[in-house]
Order: sequence, then C-alpha cells, then structure tokens
Amino acid sequence: MSERSRIRAARHAAEKKGVSSAIQRTTRQSPYKMRLVIDQIRGKDVNEALGLLKFSKKHAAVQIAKVLNSAVANAEFKSREGKGNESIDVDTLYIKHAIVNEGPALRRFMPAAQGRATPIRKRTSHVEIILDARAEKKKGNR
Repeated sequence: MSERSRIRAARHAAEKKGVSSAIQRTTRQSPYKMRLVIDQIRGKDVNEALGLLKFSKKHAAVQIAKVLNSAVANAEFKSREGKGNESIDVDTLYIKHAIVNEGPALRRFMPAAQGRATPIRKRTSHVEIILDARAEKKKGNR
C-alpha cells in the first residue's frame, strides 16, 4: 500500500470515529513558511488557535485560518447530520492533527546574463487540519 493510500485510509477511519477535517490544496505559499505558523497552533483549542492566527503578521496565517474555519464548519455539519440533530460545542474542539505538505511547484524562468534563463520554482502547499472534541473537564468545588 502506498503512502498516500495509507494517509487517506487513516483519515477516513478517523472521520468515521466522529473526527472532522479540512484540506486546502495548492496554496500559493511555500511549505517552509506555512509550517512556521502551523507549528504554533498544533494541539491548541480552536478558539485559541483562531486568536493566534488573527493577530499573526504572517500571510500564511490567513490561509490556515480559512482551513481551520472550514474544519469547524465541517464538524458542526457532521454533528447535525448524525443521530439526534445535536450541535457540537465548538469550545470543546481542539486541533488533533495539523500538517503542511509540499504541493506541485510552478516552474517559471527568469532572464539571466548572456542570453541564459534561470529556473524559478514557485512552491505550493497542501494544508490539512483534523479536529477532535475534548472530554469536558468537570470543575470541582473547593
């Protein structure tokens, strides 16, 4: 089984368990720059991650925020579609898995000295975010 098939099978198995995900393909930003931002939000609650992304100066934060909002919307839709039509509490969601993979590079050429052409690779990224619900913590009386 290929690596891509294994990843896809794991994602489908996770979605059957009630986990929601969102993927954005061929984002026009290099994976290196996107990973700087996604490393900051991995494992955090959704509301905290959206706050970090909103006030980040990086351009990648805008693209990642779109994917995160899409994953939250997918989670809400999935909970309504399921049994009982009960809505999910967004405050219990956290980022279980967030990864940026390299997409296809756009190949361009730039003129150089003495009639030559130097290649330029405009890199793209695939952003994948998987959300899961945390068990609610009961507050104890002191």
